[in-house]
Amino acid sequence: MKNAQTQKNNLIRIEEITLTLEDDERVLINKIADILAIETKEVIDYSIVKRALDSRNKSKILFVYSVDVKIKSPKNYFSASKQSTYSTREKNRRHKVRLQEPYIYKIKSVSPNAVQKRPIVVGTGPSGLFSALLLAKSGLKPLVIERGKDVDSRINDVGIFFSTGKLNVNSNIHFGEGGAGTFSDGKLNTLVNNPKTKFVFAELIKAGAPEEIAWDAAPHIGTDKLRQVVKTLRKKIIDLGGDVFFETCLTDIEVKNNTIVSAVFNNKERVLTDDLVVATGHSGRDTYEMLHKRNLEIKAKPFSMGVRIEHKAEMINKSQYGNFYSHAKLPTAKYKLVCHLPQNRSVYTFCMCPGGYVIAAASEEGMLVINGMSKYARNGINSNSALLVNVGPDDFGSDHPLAGIGFQRQWERKAFLAGGNNYKAPVQLVGDFLANKASTSIKSVLPTYKPGITLTSLNDCLPSYIIDSLRMSLPLFDRKIHGFAYPDALLTGIETRSSSPVRLLRDKACQSNIRGIYPAGEGAGYAGGIISSAIDGLVVAEAIIEKYSRRR
Repeated sequence: MKNAQTQKNNLIRIEEITLTLEDDERVLINKIADILAIETKEVIDYSIVKRALDSRNKSKILFVYSVDVKIKSPKNYFSASKQSTYSTREKNRRHKVRLQEPYIYKIKSVSPNAVQKRPIVVGTGPSGLFSALLLAKSGLKPLVIERGKDVDSRINDVGIFFSTGKLNVNSNIHFGEGGAGTFSDGKLNTLVNNPKTKFVFAELIKAGAPEEIAWDAAPHIGTDKLRQVVKTLRKKIIDLGGDVFFETCLTDIEVKNNTIVSAVFNNKERVLTDDLVVATGHSGRDTYEMLHKRNLEIKAKPFSMGVRIEHKAEMINKSQYGNFYSHAKLPTAKYKLVCHLPQNRSVYTFCMCPGGYVIAAASEEGMLVINGMSKYARNGINSNSALLVNVGPDDFGSDHPLAGIGFQRQWERKAFLAGGNNYKAPVQLVGDFLANKASTSIKSVLPTYKPGITLTSLNDCLPSYIIDSLRMSLPLFDRKIHGFAYPDALLTGIETRSSSPVRLLRDKACQSNIRGIYPAGEGAGYAGGIISSAIDGLVVAEAIIEKYSRRR
């Protein structure tokens, strides 16, 4: 069985083929033949393009497949099926059988004579990496800069922070090779319906990501595997003629006639350029401040803040899978919850990390931020998720474009103080939180956060409307997942970096009001995860390539 992305001919796509936990995946070929009303020997090849888990019925958990099938004459099959029996037509409707055209991502090439100055890409998160990769594949030779360190050095700095509380403000969970995604679950879920996802997944797999991300309905790489993936992508960019420089921060820009002329690195090195991709991630606060000072148009945007909730993974498994909670075929269970409350507030779970860890994610001195992380195996004793409430410009107390950053800092500072001024995180048990009393002891759920926790009340760590919204939501979520409001479960504060608090405005050509500057990715306000950020990086790179491909 071959990967779907290697198929060259027209294929037949069949959706909603179900297998039970007891079924062997090899029976798929029999089901395919039955649906198409052909013999199994007529199936030349097939490939899985999607596999999802349906656990709504706890007594009959199913895997649901979509497959691409290669038969001798797929187009003739559809002509013949119009004359087929009633039962075959019913199967086709039930399983959504259709002709599937293969997707090929075409990359334009740029003549070396068309470009005098190298494009600069700022940031090595998914947006920056894929923007640089595409520019390099087209024949352009991007210069990529990253304020943080290479991933191996970064791992060392993060380890020191976790064990000692000594923060490196330029090499941490948010800054360094791979961006914030490197220290996450590596979730590749996206709501973006864009065929470029196939190119992104293919490149990730070539770089060492697990092959199943191409067909898993909830794909993830895991922070342990992501580290090698980002190094391989960096090497590929360099092999194609690009350069990557670490510990190199964009500190200023030079603008003439409303057009970028040069970029300044580390307050001293000036590099001429006509194209600057700003893919700094959602925590590049000093970069946003510099760009605002240089009159780049920025707008405050909504985001969300809250806490991390941590349960035993076994409890979540039991709630989601019932008696099959320990079945070998089932992954560590996930969930996704939302409720809408009065005053236009919503509470929702975000970045759920099955079998994962709550981690320290500060990037500025005296500020406390948390995030979640899972390894590929997702075999940690706890599962956690962000529990967030939406906030917007009306909450920020100012109409300044950067007011959301100030709002984040205000509450990150309060959380730092509540934790004890040493990057220990303030923690409150769910039962105590609902009873509005400070916690004094840990019970059955043990915290995973390092460098340590401080048991307290979270009341002073977040605005009262967020605290009230969280208290209202927990019993409602417990009706959907029994045990979600378990008194021993932990709430760790605070999570503020769910998405960027700003949008760097750009036009249809992906350029800002300063010509030649291309805001990209999550930090610029145009994406919300690894895949959507990578796609946005491709979109921006395409705009640059198109500009130069016309100059042949």
